[in-house]
Amino acid sequence: MSFLELKGIEKRFGTVRAIKGIDLAIEKGEFVVFVGPSGCGKSTLLRLIAGLEPIDGGSMQLDGRDITKLASSKRDLAMVFQSYALYPHMTVADNMSFALRLANEAKSVITEKVARAAKILNLGDYLARTPKELSGGQRQRVAIGRAIVRAPKVFLFDEPLSNLDAALRGQTRVEIAKLHRDLGATTIYVTHDQVEAMTMADRVVVLREGAIEQVGSPLELYDRPANRFVAQFIGMPQMNVIDTAQMPALRDAVGATLGSDASLDGFIGVRPENVLLRNADAGRLRGTVELVESLGADTLVYTRLANSHTSAAAGVQLVARQNTRTSLRVGDAVGLDIVPASFHLFDRAGHTVARMA
Repeated sequence: MSFLELKGIEKRFGTVRAIKGIDLAIEKGEFVVFVGPSGCGKSTLLRLIAGLEPIDGGSMQLDGRDITKLASSKRDLAMVFQSYALYPHMTVADNMSFALRLANEAKSVITEKVARAAKILNLGDYLARTPKELSGGQRQRVAIGRAIVRAPKVFLFDEPLSNLDAALRGQTRVEIAKLHRDLGATTIYVTHDQVEAMTMADRVVVLREGAIEQVGSPLELYDRPANRFVAQFIGMPQMNVIDTAQMPALRDAVGATLGSDASLDGFIGVRPENVLLRNADAGRLRGTVELVESLGADTLVYTRLANSHTSAAAGVQLVARQNTRTSLRVGDAVGLDIVPASFHLFDRAGHTVARMA
């Protein structure tokens, strides 16, 4: 039996079916990330696990115990919110120890647990300060420390980095991942940022409209997406997806690779790193540079296909990613090729029908 098991979980808000029969098994010590676009149900599902919302259908077990109907305080879970939710009039030490004091823990135990959490989170010098005297990253660490002192069976994080600037997000992301490893904790983490999901998770759960689209390791989802939605959601920049009717040349190339043109009425997906830029008079495809994003280590080149091969291809955009710098400028003509056998094929409904990546 899995450490945390969800079976047929349902949630409705009025006539809206927000969570649609979720089945999910999480093992002890796993770092699982719920990811998806805004409104997909990831935070709602986390709140159902935490017991902050009642479940309308299905069951939930934690470490062999049915927690479906248990109050949140009885589930042995700890949640870290996006908004920190610190008491402004309390010191860091008092904020971190609040739940323990409510539970009438001995003062010596409280002092020991707070000191341990403060050491782990580098908060030892700030225990006497109030939240207004801390930076955003320090406040988030206090919120995490408040969860640590409870020693829960599962840590729940609801978009904890959304209020931080880019530098602090990166730093705190590393701290949370390291904390997970050091504590050996079971962690469920909600984010809309697929970069966070890719860099932190043991497994990623991709949600859309209250249902699970795919579950797997970050690289499994990147290399073997179950459908067009997952393919374009995972990866930055997102996968190029082209209607086969718009690009006969590319369709023919894929057909030649497959040895057949069967199942080619749909969409061809190509990762940007598999789009190769050539001189203007070379390459199977022709295009014009629309935008160059120089990121230092990487360069993204956005091209618009020309209509020299087929008028239907005009207007199709291809993004190329290369790990070298470029002299290309907006308006330059370029040739393009696709790395052989690097295609993903999707039918008209968006399901993966073949992959050669």
